[in-house]
Amino acid sequence: MTAPVREKVGIAACRVARAPLRLIAPGLGSCLGIVLYDPAVKVGGLAHSLLPAPPAGMAEERTGKFVDGAILGMVAEMTALGADRQRMWARIAGGAHMFASLPGSAEDRVGARNVRQARQTLESLRIPLQGEDVGGDFGRTLEFDLATGQVRVRTVCGPQSDYLI
Repeated sequence: MTAPVREKVGIAACRVARAPLRLIAPGLGSCLGIVLYDPAVKVGGLAHSLLPAPPAGMAEERTGKFVDGAILGMVAEMTALGADRQRMWARIAGGAHMFASLPGSAEDRVGARNVRQARQTLESLRIPLQGEDVGGDFGRTLEFDLATGQVRVRTVCGPQSDYLI
């Protein structure tokens, strides 16, 4: 049996697909990796979002750039592929505080705001957040296996180096 194809999801992008693909978001610092999955049909998505939401009055230029738009866009794409929002679950990783020298409180920095926005958007859609690995001061790489639903996080200098969320 051959290994599933691995596809990179770059910064400010998202990808929705069916199994057996593996989606990878490398280099998550303050960016947030957002996984949505419907295990019944093995359809899922991964976003590598840069910011929480667009400024008021600004049209969204890339579906994955903003956390709220990425989640809404992935839900719409997944539904078009036969997924049911009532079966979907989510996991998130990233949202780190990468630069301690920046002024302001940790709660006001982009990583924490990304995490808050994801939780709020998922809650408003009634999509359960089943796992997360957020915050800290280290980067992560997230790998999502559409065949199994496993979400793996790898770090270089965090408290663990390779684990499932």
